[in-house]
Amino acid sequence: MAPVDDALTVAVRVKPGASRARVGGRYDGPHGVALVIAVNAPAVDGRATEAARRALAGALGVRRAAVSLRSGTASRDKLFLVADANPEVAGRLRRLLDGTEPTG
Repeated sequence: MAPVDDALTVAVRVKPGASRARVGGRYDGPHGVALVIAVNAPAVDGRATEAARRALAGALGVRRAAVSLRSGTASRDKLFLVADANPEVAGRLRRLLDGTEPTG
């Protein structure tokens, strides 16, 4: 998680085709520590990426439009940019990474 002005760059590891959608936990990936997001959507035509974007927005309590994909279109390891982030959003992200605030 890296601040950019009032935005956060969030590394995410997407698990498509999961039996249960869930946001929480950490994965040591190519972008460093990543938030794990399991989605029901398959990894076809960007459906898993879009489901992960929506799940991330919901878990952080921000508008869907505030979350955009920065890199990783065809990869399970993605970087999302969360605009208009504040200390509360950053704290929620830390708790999700620690697994103390899982959603699903």
